[in-house]
Amino acid sequence: MSNDPLHGKTLQVIVEDLVKFFGWEALSKEIPIKCFSNNPSVKSSLTFLRKTPWAREKIERLYIKVIPFLDKVTE
Repeated sequence: MSNDPLHGKTLQVIVEDLVKFFGWEALSKEIPIKCFSNNPSVKSSLTFLRKTPWAREKIERLYIKVIPFLDKVTE
């Protein structure tokens, strides 16, 4: 069993969970990047995050912070 909290999580699942938790507007305030604030979609966000390592790192760090609270939203 891996100790990595991201183990087995695809980038798509991470983005979808964060959008469920925050909503696009709040997510764009947490991490101010255009793909979250200008006509946001999971598809456009994934395209940007896959090409942009610093943004992907920010998303992954935020996801790790909110993991304890996600169960309450995804149930």
